[in-house]
Amino acid sequence: MIELGVNIDHVATLRQARRTWEPDPVWAAVEAHLGGADGITVHLREDRRHIGDDDVRRLRELAQIKLNLEMAATNEMIGIACRFKPEMAMLVPEGRQEITTEGGIDIVTGEARLRECIARLADAGIVTSVFIDADPAQVDAAARIGARVCEIHTGPYAHAFHTNGRDIDNPAVRSEFERIRAAGEAVCAAGMRFNAGHALNYYNVQPVAAIKGVRELHIGHAIVSRAVFVGLRTAVTEMKRLMREAGTMA
Repeated sequence: MIELGVNIDHVATLRQARRTWEPDPVWAAVEAHLGGADGITVHLREDRRHIGDDDVRRLRELAQIKLNLEMAATNEMIGIACRFKPEMAMLVPEGRQEITTEGGIDIVTGEARLRECIARLADAGIVTSVFIDADPAQVDAAARIGARVCEIHTGPYAHAFHTNGRDIDNPAVRSEFERIRAAGEAVCAAGMRFNAGHALNYYNVQPVAAIKGVRELHIGHAIVSRAVFVGLRTAVTEMKRLMREAGTMA
């Protein structure tokens, strides 16, 4: 059954806006769990713009559902992951000027270095994941470096959906959707777990949730935004319901 990982970075963004102690990301993780989340995702950035090292420590100690740590493929971040031992570590590209992650990591051009990172994480007993674009070459490279999970970047699909009438049958939307579906099929055929995420929301999530073989969706901004009006627990419950409904229609 499809699972939901809730990214709580923007809870920490709100805290950092005032350089204070609230809202607490750990409390957000509790509320997400009570709403039906299967996991919590945080991105520990090199500049610590929102989530900090102590947040990761406290989430590792106190969260009762699995923790997915997004991070750049650097020695510092690999060391932090090996120390805290989240259930999953996902390698993502990282730019200091970007607002959010803008695309998948390029495994093809960094294969040797990323293979070493994956091996170090695996030796620490951590499930290893890579965030990649819906590109067959990147899927093949992910399998070669030993990744156990591929999270397919759904941003281009979400952008096409938003700008083309929010219609899954629009040719531009359908094209991006089919790229995700085909990449997911390749991920499963290579023996890896197929996850997906980025820019998914309450309007575009169901087609992706209905794709055969998808195991987990990672969603953050839409859920935290909805939570401003209805509360985080309810926002998570609503998203999980949409995902489960999509699964029954597949």
